[in-house]
Amino acid sequence: MREADLYPPLKKYLVHLGYEVKSEVQHCDVVAVRENEVLVVELKLSLNLTILLQAVDRLKLTETIYIGIPNGIPILKKQRKRLVKLMRMLGIGLIVIDPASKIGGVDVVCDPGGYKPRQVKRKAQGLMHEFQQRVGDPNEGGSSTMRGVMTAYRQKAIAIAEYLRDNGETKAAVVAKSIEEPKSRPILYDNVYGWFERLGKGIYKLSPRGLAELPEWIRRNST
Repeated sequence: MREADLYPPLKKYLVHLGYEVKSEVQHCDVVAVRENEVLVVELKLSLNLTILLQAVDRLKLTETIYIGIPNGIPILKKQRKRLVKLMRMLGIGLIVIDPASKIGGVDVVCDPGGYKPRQVKRKAQGLMHEFQQRVGDPNEGGSSTMRGVMTAYRQKAIAIAEYLRDNGETKAAVVAKSIEEPKSRPILYDNVYGWFERLGKGIYKLSPRGLAELPEWIRRNST
């Protein structure tokens, strides 16, 4: 397929909407004019950062900029919603074209225009809570998360595990009071990381897994 294969169905579609359409005008793939409205479409076979930057640069010419791409490209199948959100944030429209279709081969996925994502208050509060609760900066930004991330929750679990390692089986209430961590009881009960063993009502000890993994997490928490 060539980018030029996308032009005939797109031109037919725009002409039907009342535009006068011409191609390759001042380095723009497609320019369509209707009264005082100027519309520019850049035809591409894929989407990448270079193409997005080119489309943003075209906003110097008119507010109505579209990227036209063929149907069936992988990013449309895997990341359609996120792609549309990005295009709207950039103020760029997106047109999907089926070059094999003679009728109805053009789908305007989104139009150009201002876009402001709705902030989810609960998630915003969760972000600030985690930031404020986390002690220090034990993670390396941009590194792989395959080995797990040091969260505020994990830091609390480490403190509990250290206490159990040093003091043996202990009641949850005693752990909470000793390390001054009011969340000790639910952390021990939920046992998210498999570090604890419940011996009786409210009594816990460090599990073999906890004993094995604790040194590495202590090391990472101290960096």
